[in-house]
Amino acid sequence: MKRQSGPFMTIIFACAAALAAVVVPVHAPVAQEDPIRLVALGDSLTAGYGLPQEAAFPVVLERALKAKGYNVEIANAGVSGDTATAGLDRLDWSVPDGTDGVIVELGANDMLRGVDPSVPRKAIDTIVTRLKERGIPVMLAGMYASRNLGPDYVQKFDSLYPDIAKKHDLVLYPFFLDGVAGERSLNLQDGIHPTAKGVEIIVERILPTVETFLARISQR
Repeated sequence: MKRQSGPFMTIIFACAAALAAVVVPVHAPVAQEDPIRLVALGDSLTAGYGLPQEAAFPVVLERALKAKGYNVEIANAGVSGDTATAGLDRLDWSVPDGTDGVIVELGANDMLRGVDPSVPRKAIDTIVTRLKERGIPVMLAGMYASRNLGPDYVQKFDSLYPDIAKKHDLVLYPFFLDGVAGERSLNLQDGIHPTAKGVEIIVERILPTVETFLARISQR
């Protein structure tokens, strides 16, 4: 049989090459990005005191981030009544290995009890230091002191969060209860803990700062 040549065979070879280029193995694995694993380390404001589990801050925040396309998982490591020192005492088991970042929300109970601001300052600074030693980034959610504690206490307490954030180059959200504190309709009857609607407002306001934190984690 005479061997074909010329333009006809050129077209045949071109078509074969094109078909080969689009062949994909049937069982090729599909790559999936691992979720960013965060821990919200805090007190009752994180734990969701007086609220159903699905209305707690970490759950609502995770839901809001996923709605914006982020692949995240947020563990609720909030314990009602915890001071900053109590948070430090349980740090190692509250933040397991494999954690990509921690949102620290502590100090409100110290303030409500009138504890010397130097105590939560030292505890929160130690929490940040120990997490950094483990290579875990930290976002700090601050708190403001009640103004009836006097200007000296207020100055010492309010300044501990920006001071620690500056010292350790942290992403800082200055006031966790921004937009909710003092608003009767957004707090439970105790006037301290947010309602489910209050938590939604907290999440709405803190969300851009958390996104900045996630961007920093992704750049590591």
